[in-house]
Amino acid sequence: MGFENLSVWERAKKLSVEIYRGTEKIRDFGFRDQVTRSGLSVPSNIAEGFERESVKECIQFLSYAKGSCGELRTQILIGVEAGFLPEEKASRWVKETVDIGAMLRGLINSKRRS
Repeated sequence: MGFENLSVWERAKKLSVEIYRGTEKIRDFGFRDQVTRSGLSVPSNIAEGFERESVKECIQFLSYAKGSCGELRTQILIGVEAGFLPEEKASRWVKETVDIGAMLRGLINSKRRS
C-alpha cells in the first residue's frame, strides 16, 4: 500500500493545505514560515517513511511526523495567543493535530509489531 492510500497522510496533507491558506495574510513572515513548514513536515515525513526500505526507517520517519505534529500544535497555540490566528480556526487545527498524532501513534505501534 502506498502512502497516498493512508487516511493519516490524507488528513495531514489536508491540514497542511488549510494552514497555508489560513496563514497567507499573516504579516509576520517568521511565524508564517515556521507554522507552514511544520504543517508540511507531517505528511512529508509520513510519505518518506513509507518510501524507505526498512520497517525501522519507516518508524523513524513516522516518529518525526508525530514530533512535527506536536511542534505544529504548539505553534498554533502560540499563534492564537499572539493574535495571529482566530481561535475558532486554531481550535479545529489543534484538534486535527491531536487526532493525527493518535493515528500516527497507532501506525507506529502497528509497524513495531510487524
